[in-house]
Amino acid sequence: MTVGYRSPSYASRRTFAAKVIDRESPLRRLDWVLMLAVAGLLVMGTLLVWSATRQRQLDLGLDPQSYLRKQIVNITLGLVLGGVVALFDYRSLRAYAPLVYVASMLGLIAVLAPHIGATINGSHSWILLPAGFSLQPSEFAKVALCVALPMLLAERRDAETEPRLNDLVLALGVALGPIALIMLQPDLGTTVVIGFVILGVLAVANTPTKWMGSLLLIGAGGTAAAIKLGVLSSYQVNRFAVFANPSLDPQGAGYNVKQAVIAIGSGGMFGKGLFKGAQTNGKFVPEQQTDFVFTVAGEELGFIGAGLLIVLLGIVLWRAGRIAVRAEDLFGTLVATGIVCWFTFQAFENIGMTLGIMPVTGVPLPFVSYGGSSMFATMMALGLLQNVHMRRYA
Repeated sequence: MTVGYRSPSYASRRTFAAKVIDRESPLRRLDWVLMLAVAGLLVMGTLLVWSATRQRQLDLGLDPQSYLRKQIVNITLGLVLGGVVALFDYRSLRAYAPLVYVASMLGLIAVLAPHIGATINGSHSWILLPAGFSLQPSEFAKVALCVALPMLLAERRDAETEPRLNDLVLALGVALGPIALIMLQPDLGTTVVIGFVILGVLAVANTPTKWMGSLLLIGAGGTAAAIKLGVLSSYQVNRFAVFANPSLDPQGAGYNVKQAVIAIGSGGMFGKGLFKGAQTNGKFVPEQQTDFVFTVAGEELGFIGAGLLIVLLGIVLWRAGRIAVRAEDLFGTLVATGIVCWFTFQAFENIGMTLGIMPVTGVPLPFVSYGGSSMFATMMALGLLQNVHMRRYA
């Protein structure tokens, strides 16, 4: 049978489906299960951020609802960005992928430029904006790579089932640019997330096993070299040491994890109630509205509430994976695959570090943690997923 041949019956079914879909409004073509799961995460996240910051703001004599309002603004702007991304046919994005990639690179370079970038929590990853807002270009680099890598790997001859070596080398070269700039900040968490995106996209693109094994060895060697050469900050190295031995530095690097586990464990089955968490109100867990937001769910909503949050994340990943499998072309499949890998690892790492089963790397929980850049990037990724889903037969 000729490679790529489709039977007449398939062609007629596809034509019929396309005509039906063309008559439907864009809203009817959305994956509403995915949207409802994301809506649930956004509502839960907004409440958790409010609870994590309310008492701290009161103690400082500041507006207790300021973070609540900012998070609502972040969600609103994120929905607009996601809607814009969903409107344009994702297949036309192949032509604009280089521009998206260059824009993300310029943002990463700007962070490192004097008098532009700012250091927050030990990472020089931010550009400060008026009205108390900030921008983290590394978050948008994830979106750029979820489009740029598929563009390179989906360009094949009809008879090919594996990416050509020159395509693979070019894709890795494109990925190494953002990774190098992010490591200079240094931001290990984002680098690891991007690494999983790269591996996932390459695997689904049918990259030979021997090449994948070589990449894993190179990645492990690069991580060891970064630690040995002092690329990572001392506090980042200490986090890995504490993960290996939790009792090593209980008052320093191990403090966050210890307090996070206490907060989650104290919630019991049903939690202490929103705004009533002793660990949360007592400010025992640092960065609770961002990196450690899951501890608020564990303490105040209990096992039931934290479990619901995980179930909603699971639904998002299930629907995203379903979109990847059912995409009309390889480009759409690889775009959705990159997003699945991004969300999966980032959610597992964020929740895992609060439970002590993963090292602390400072990555936000998708759709839940406070932060404009993270919210904008994840909403744009959601727009890409819906874009691929809506145009399965178009």
